Amino acid sequence: MQKTPSLCGIRDDSSFPMLIRQIRDGLLHQIERQLVDSGVAINYSQHLVVKIIAKNGPQMPGDLARYLDHNAGAMTRLLDQLEDKGYVERKPHAQDRRALTIELTPAGKELWRKMSQFIEHAQDLALRDLKATDRAKLFDLLKRVRDTLDETP
Repeated sequence: MQKTPSLCGIRDDSSFPMLIRQIRDGLLHQIERQLVDSGVAINYSQHLVVKIIAKNGPQMPGDLARYLDHNAGAMTRLLDQLEDKGYVERKPHAQDRRALTIELTPAGKELWRKMSQFIEHAQDLALRDLKATDRAKLFDLLKRVRDTLDETP
């Protein structure tokens, strides 16, 4: 398979944000290629919705929109697309009859099972040249960076 250059071949190893973006893009490319090869037509935003619901249970559309940084209209369209594909369904909220929750259908759960395998494969591919101790150290360092940013106003 031909190597896909990150960000049109632009490389700046001195820029932490650029390096993180290129790693993200490379992982997404691997995951999306596997999805296409398996016959699944889903974009990254749709993938995130499925992942969030699979890992955290039913969600309200507004919460999903905030997490994805989408406006209400964009979120509605995204959910309509996932519903049309049979991956999610809207259900009445248990405590607020005016509200809805978004849940995975059996097909959505199966999609998440496939996507999980693709994510794991992409991660293994990206980290294959690192020893287990280096992988653990990398994760520890990245979590510390994330936590520092979360704690900084």
